[in-house]
Amino acid sequence: EPIGLSQIYQFVLFVRVEHPHLHHLETHHQARLRRAFTRMTPRPSLLQRAVSDTLSRLGWQHDFEIVTEEGLSLDVAQATWKHGIEVDGPSHYVRDAETGGFVENGATRFKTRQLERFGWTVTRVPFFEWDGLQTEAEKCRYLDAKLGNRAVSAVARSAPS
Repeated sequence: EPIGLSQIYQFVLFVRVEHPHLHHLETHHQARLRRAFTRMTPRPSLLQRAVSDTLSRLGWQHDFEIVTEEGLSLDVAQATWKHGIEVDGPSHYVRDAETGGFVENGATRFKTRQLERFGWTVTRVPFFEWDGLQTEAEKCRYLDAKLGNRAVSAVARSAPS
């Protein structure tokens, strides 16, 4: 079953980064497991496209919807620098029972941890932050702050409100 194979592949990745001394658990079925894990065709959201479009206008060179060497997907990435941006909609969060605020769910945290262990820097763009931005200038300044990119800063300052 593809779902089961996909889950086994996630476990194999987990073992590879968290317990490398257990490398003997890696299997000769690795290619089959990876295919099951990466079989889904990405369906980018309007939010992902909006963030990518703003990054393009800023001159931040990136690829859209990439799959890493390990088979993990990223919404937006500069693969050369191993810098990924995950644009997170509501399904990436749960509500904190005490504060009512949004907290990343377990699957989102797990994926981030895996990406970071494989050497990626992951920047998150949560829907509840992006949705509050009204103008292109606000969006540019927001991404500038998230990325800490000086090249983006100059464009953000000159973007029309």
